[in-house]
Amino acid sequence: MSEMKLTVSEIKELMEKMSRTGLTALELSEGDFSLTLRAEQQVVTALETAVRPVPRQEQPAAPAAEEVSGNVVKSPLVGTYYAKPAPDKPDFVTVGQQVKKGDILFIVESMKLMNEIQSDYTGTVREILAQNGQSVEYGQPILVIE
Repeated sequence: MSEMKLTVSEIKELMEKMSRTGLTALELSEGDFSLTLRAEQQVVTALETAVRPVPRQEQPAAPAAEEVSGNVVKSPLVGTYYAKPAPDKPDFVTVGQQVKKGDILFIVESMKLMNEIQSDYTGTVREILAQNGQSVEYGQPILVIE
């Protein structure tokens, strides 16, 4: 009986494929060799969040030009914003692109987990407010869909 052997790069490739396909567990065994990979991948749906009003004296004066209309998609968690699934891949969405409810809009990496953010809206991407690789805060506006 031959013994199964995997290189570190082959194991990393398996992990990347699990991440891309949404597979959450993989178990391989042959003879004395055993490999178990488990991922806790979560898909986070972008929701509009309710914001607690700030007392009048604490509100900063914002220029009227910063007001946005349409459906504002906000970051549902703190992390790093990624516009594309990989550096050599195209952006998930671009300005002017039509999107449907459930389409992946962007990724927020948080605690080494890549969280795919899905659209709650059907419409046209009017504006992208974040830069690829930028740190984002919970509730920060990321893009606008009309």
